[in-house]
Amino acid sequence: MSKLDGRVAIVTGASKGIGAGIALRLAADGASVVVNYARSADAAERIVTTITEAGGHATAIQADVSQPDEIKALFAKAIAAFGHVDILVNNAGIYEFGDLAGITPDSIDRQFGLNVKGLILATQAAAEAFPATGGVVVNISSGAGVTPIAQAQVYSATKGAVDSLTRSLALELGPRKIRVVGIAPGLVATEGTSGMGEEGAAPFVARTPLGRIGQPADIAATVSFIVSEDAGWVTGETLQVGGGLRL
Repeated sequence: MSKLDGRVAIVTGASKGIGAGIALRLAADGASVVVNYARSADAAERIVTTITEAGGHATAIQADVSQPDEIKALFAKAIAAFGHVDILVNNAGIYEFGDLAGITPDSIDRQFGLNVKGLILATQAAAEAFPATGGVVVNISSGAGVTPIAQAQVYSATKGAVDSLTRSLALELGPRKIRVVGIAPGLVATEGTSGMGEEGAAPFVARTPLGRIGQPADIAATVSFIVSEDAGWVTGETLQVGGGLRL
């Protein structure tokens, strides 16, 4: 019996990158997985195919998690597909770079709208949908929440907010047997960071005691532990998973 047999997870923003890695790992560990995506339908279906061909259970569901009606539909479809939901991984997010003078109201709204508002709305829906036995919410944060990145001021602020929400939501939802845990990755090799190249990644590697950037599988392994019963006494914490980059 796999450690997540019988569990059902929604992973937002799961068509690529860290989210895809998380979806693949949770399915490999026995969970049925909802691969949420906003626009990349083909990529999401490829993740589903990979899972099902390996003997797992998954479905792709489109939803913009910054939109309340779409979140409600996401959870309704997930429950229709698998009967219940007891894991939510708030992974969907965006980042934009630029100096202070170049920050626009639209840029602020886009980043806070998805990274913070979307997380809150999805967690509201999860808290309503989770069974009486409880569940787990995992918030994918960033090392930028505590160690800001130059020219990513708004993004860093959104992740600081995510860390605060992880603590406050854990306090509120704990009595309902719902754990809330944050994961703060360091630099991870994804489609979004591929444009940096070796030269762009070099300063991060130099500051990382383990001497490399991360892979989606590194983050996914931590998430799989956090949602399992092995981490049943962990809530309200944000785990730094960055090879020591924060040190």
